[in-house]
Amino acid sequence: MFLKWQIVLGIFLIAACGSPSNEANQESNKPPQDTAPSLLKEDTKNILFFGNSLTAGYGLENQELAFPGIIQHWIDSLELPYRVINGGLSGETSAAGRERIDWLLQEKIDVFVLELGANDGLRGIPTEETSKNLQEIIDKVKAQYPDCKMVLTGMMVPPSMGGAYGKAFTAIFPALAKNNNMAFVPFLLADIAGETDLNQQDGIHPTEEGHQIMAEHVWEVLEPLL
Repeated sequence: MFLKWQIVLGIFLIAACGSPSNEANQESNKPPQDTAPSLLKEDTKNILFFGNSLTAGYGLENQELAFPGIIQHWIDSLELPYRVINGGLSGETSAAGRERIDWLLQEKIDVFVLELGANDGLRGIPTEETSKNLQEIIDKVKAQYPDCKMVLTGMMVPPSMGGAYGKAFTAIFPALAKNNNMAFVPFLLADIAGETDLNQQDGIHPTEEGHQIMAEHVWEVLEPLL
């Protein structure tokens, strides 16, 4: 079972977080979508989910079915004054995210959920560079909105990237979370990778049920901040 998980995780990451197809490009290049109702109270706060295809909901009918959209539904059911903004972009790297974040920060952000880095790992980008890029993203958010609450999601790379690299890559995320006092999700794809019923027909992208589990992982650390 462990070997199966390792193999499928590698395939999953390559397809779900790698370079997007033309169809994915067309969808991902659209402006970030709000998943909250159109009628908002004046005191409503914004939660920005910033990441790659996992955040964007690659392969789903619409972004409301992705884990940020599921979290919006839970927020609404609890009548909490928060609006989710889905800032996911398929194929995003930490370097690209560092450049893109400025545009998204034009709107006030009260809670920031960062889900990036997997593409760096698959390309063998030095972990020091990935860590630096992610830190710069975090610094930009802090500089713009000092009171913003922050969440970081962890990721892994397949064993084919090498044991030493994999260990160094995995260590990026808890270190950043600790150094920046961020709430931390250890592994976003826990309980999903390798599970046929939780992936789409291609066997590599999470189904709605898979996104439900991702939402649960994030909600566990996000809810106490709201």
